[in-house]
This record gives sequence, C-alpha cells and structure tokens, in this order.
Amino acid sequence: MTTLGIIQARMGSSRLPGKVLRKLGSRSVLERVVRAAAQSGVLDTIVVATTTEPDDDAVAAECAALGVPCYRGSVDDVLDRFLGVLDEHESDVVLRFTADSPLLDPELIARAYRVFMAAEADYMTTSIVKTLPRGLDVEVVRTPVLREIDALATEHHRTHVTSYIYTHSEEFDVIGLTLQPDLSHLRLTLDTEDDWKLIEAIVQHFGDEPISVRKLTDWLAGRPDLTELNAHVLQKALVQA
Repeated sequence: MTTLGIIQARMGSSRLPGKVLRKLGSRSVLERVVRAAAQSGVLDTIVVATTTEPDDDAVAAECAALGVPCYRGSVDDVLDRFLGVLDEHESDVVLRFTADSPLLDPELIARAYRVFMAAEADYMTTSIVKTLPRGLDVEVVRTPVLREIDALATEHHRTHVTSYIYTHSEEFDVIGLTLQPDLSHLRLTLDTEDDWKLIEAIVQHFGDEPISVRKLTDWLAGRPDLTELNAHVLQKALVQA
C-alpha cells in the first residue's frame, strides 16, 4: 500500500497573498506543513502541487530548497492538478493537505490514517461534522476514487478537489471522523492578517516544531486574548473559489 501526501500551495490568495511563504519562526508556512506531514510517519512520498503562474516560481524554489517534489499545473482546476501529481507518482491512497494549515498535528494525521485503513472506506474527512479547530483537518481518499471523479466533478468541485465525494456520499463509502472534546470554535487556519497574528503568537510560544492538538488547545484555553483575535473571521463558502 503506497501512501502519497499532496499539499496544494500557491502564492495567490484573495485575502492574504503570499501567505504560504511567510516566515513563522525560522520556517516558512509551507515548510511547517511539509514537516508535519512527514513527521506523521504514514506517507511514502510528499508532493507540493502548485500552479504554472510566474508568482509560483517562488513556491517551486522553496520546494527545491526543502528537497520536496513539486508539480505545477492548473490555477483554478485543483483536481486536475492533483491528477497530474498522480500521473507522476504511484499511490494507492492520498492524504490531502493545504498550505494554509501551518499548525497541523502529525499525531492526528497518523490517527486519521489508521482509522481510514481499518474502515476500508473510499474517503474519510474530519470536517463533515467539525470537532477539530479549522486548520487541523485531515482528508484521506483512495487514488481510484480521485480518478473516478474527474469525469463527474464540475465548477467549484474541481477547485475544492474532494467536495464532489462528500456531497455525493450515496455514490461512495464516506466516513466522517470526529474527535472529542469539540474544539471547532477555534480557528487555526491562515487566511487573513488576524489569523496570522494568532498563529505567529503560537509559534513564538511553542517554537518551530509541530505541536499536538491537545497541548496547543490546552494552552489556548487560558489565552482568550489570542483566540479572540480571529474569532470574527468567516470561512469562505464552498461555492467560493
């Protein structure tokens, strides 16, 4: 069983351009995502999927510096970008990550992968019923399912890669993984300057290495001054690019 991690990353962002290469401590946001994925211990290969836009030359250069393979493809058709990665890298299972999640927990990634494998499902996500902070979610999908939806997914489903699967769950074996306690009120993704202020404060406290979700959220429970920084930020709707 060959397991592939794909991290989608690009410099373009409507709310925080260039966020994937901002420095958090001594590492870029992208490097933190790569390190967390690698430290999960469940991935045979990690590939960064970026675009052919000139601005994303910087993403490709960062990948080269990190020693991580980089695939460059469509700007808006992210599913097609993923399929391009699959054409170049053999896999049975794909874990999907986004480069706006610099606080990913390697232990959580490994646990989700173990549950997925035991369940023998087509697709599993922690975001169908959200109990994790936004920015720590894990998605796992069988490679043949990603290839199958190429002929089915249109419009925003191609941007969001896996959304066709979980919005058409009658066609696939879909599992939603929930973890307790419910920490879904926390926002730990990077999409705005206020998100940046919170994440930067976390990294200043904990340092450059990945942090377990329990350790991080226990600390944040005593820092409402920080969690309030981005509590007002609304997540984009699924149909938004």
